[in-house]
Amino acid sequence: MKAIRVGTLSRAGSMLTLPSDAPLSSCPRLLCPPTEGVSFVRKGHSMRAAELIYPLTFRLTDMPIEDPGPGEVQVRIEAVGVCGSDLHAYSEGAVGSTPDVYPMVLGHEPAGRIVKTGVGVTGLTAGDRGALEPALYCYHCEFCLSGHHNVCANIRFLSNPHYPGFFRELVNLPIVNFRPIPAGMSFDEAALAEPLSIALHSIRLASIHAGETVAVIGAGPIGLLTIAALRAAKAIRIWAVEPLAHRRELARGIGAEVVIERGEAVEEILSGTGQRGVDCAIDCAAGEHTTGQAIQVTGNAGRVALTGIHSSPFVPMDGLAMRPKELTIFNVRRSNHETQQALELLQAHAEWFAPLLTHTREIEQIGDAFAIASQYRDGVGKMIVRP
Repeated sequence: MKAIRVGTLSRAGSMLTLPSDAPLSSCPRLLCPPTEGVSFVRKGHSMRAAELIYPLTFRLTDMPIEDPGPGEVQVRIEAVGVCGSDLHAYSEGAVGSTPDVYPMVLGHEPAGRIVKTGVGVTGLTAGDRGALEPALYCYHCEFCLSGHHNVCANIRFLSNPHYPGFFRELVNLPIVNFRPIPAGMSFDEAALAEPLSIALHSIRLASIHAGETVAVIGAGPIGLLTIAALRAAKAIRIWAVEPLAHRRELARGIGAEVVIERGEAVEEILSGTGQRGVDCAIDCAAGEHTTGQAIQVTGNAGRVALTGIHSSPFVPMDGLAMRPKELTIFNVRRSNHETQQALELLQAHAEWFAPLLTHTREIEQIGDAFAIASQYRDGVGKMIVRP
């Protein structure tokens, strides 16, 4: 199969140009055919997209786009945040237990503007601005019917294999996946709604209340947003554990009272709590030893929330430490209808979140964007790509 327009190839920040009639076989290590049902021949309406075609390598290409169907809106994507799971797919070839299937379009932290509406759409019109939700639920399986939409048995998550994400110019979505944003909110700010909703979900899942003490392990973007959510929940004291100096400063600025390096964490947190431990620890790093560290710093009858995605199926967890403390472990699976709450928090406290938005790149520079984000270069907080 040939791609009529291959466009440019971006690898770890560099750009390569392929002939316009280059076959897919000319792209080394392109292991799988294009997404089923998607043609890359320019015909009718088309849009530009950035495809990951093998680890560390993106290709700019054209994809077809139909008019929105009944009950759908077509949205011009204006900003997409680079998520930690995007970085797993980019550098490791998998997100947790889900391997990449190439080519694939990543990106699931989007915001944009409606350009068309489908039949039957009311209350929304061209020009409306919004944050977009990437999860498409079936609404009829046992988990949806019990309110656990985030573990829907038939979920389609845009940016997973076979379901193109948002590093593209246009997308058609059901109206329930479009969340209008206030006039004063930028698209970059709105792109924080999806990861912030995960942070809010983790706090709700772990039943964190005002006046509790919390340790956040890992102060990458999701950890920083978790600190902000804890601040809004009125946690009385927040520790941030992070090896990178620039992230420790971001953590301090967004609400952590104590910021410490990883090697000092257990001793410092136990000392700071009179050897009691915190009420809850949230592992946003999902490193080899971070979950074990979260268990160590949590006190009796405490909770541990696992928000980050581990690269390995097995991680050390000290059962001898967990059992006598009767710890409860929560596994966080994305979010479950916390997007509106996230938008309200972003609007109410825009000054908290502004320092996180450190870098932007156009889609032509997506290779550079991912190289910076994956290597933690240049003091990067949240990287935004503009399709």
